[in-house]
Amino acid sequence: MSGSDTSGSVHVDEHGHGHGKASSSYDGAGAPAPAPAPFQGHRKAGSGSSDVPFLLRSGGSGGDGLRRCLGLIDFVLRVAAFGPTLAAAISIGTSDERLSVFTNYFQFRARFDDFPAFEFFIVANAIAAGYMVLSLPFSAATIMSSKATGVKLLLLICDTIMVGLLTAAASAAAAMVYVAHEGNLRANWVPICLQFHGFCQRTSGAVIASFLAVFVLMVLIVMAAFTMPRRTHHTAS
Repeated sequence: MSGSDTSGSVHVDEHGHGHGKASSSYDGAGAPAPAPAPFQGHRKAGSGSSDVPFLLRSGGSGGDGLRRCLGLIDFVLRVAAFGPTLAAAISIGTSDERLSVFTNYFQFRARFDDFPAFEFFIVANAIAAGYMVLSLPFSAATIMSSKATGVKLLLLICDTIMVGLLTAAASAAAAMVYVAHEGNLRANWVPICLQFHGFCQRTSGAVIASFLAVFVLMVLIVMAAFTMPRRTHHTAS
């Protein structure tokens, strides 16, 4: 036939092998586009979580980041509460004062062990200070894992016990400090703070420090109740 396509020519020899090059308009269009490197997408997907601070990572739940922040505050408050409780116990334990009248043969003493309320105060604050130190590893565990429900419940119960213990001790000591400052006319108890200034200053400061520790523990209890996971009840449809 006379009508032949001039776009390309192919010569076939006697062995059946084709020679020559066929030109086609589909050379450029048929070339496949280069595939994107697969590791780039994985790198971008993984780099988003690494850029987020540890305390703000959600971990699949929107409240985990907030719970970690509150856990860090819990840890700091426990360290802060250790100072007042230890200082209160030491202040009462070193509050003894001796007052000499005329000569050294006539001396009056103000000793903390003469008051059972102060002895109870020292023991309670020493226990609270030791508890604050022992509770730090458990508080750190709640920061690392927001699902440590058992640890949070244990700290909540122990914090409540410490609040009751410190409140009772500080209230009893506060009553004795008030009598030392004001006296009691009906019982003929004269105020002793006019003579024993150091004793009264130390005991008053110890009571204030103990009530400060009570306030910190109450804040810890409220925070623990707020971060405690709540169970959801599903009704059958």
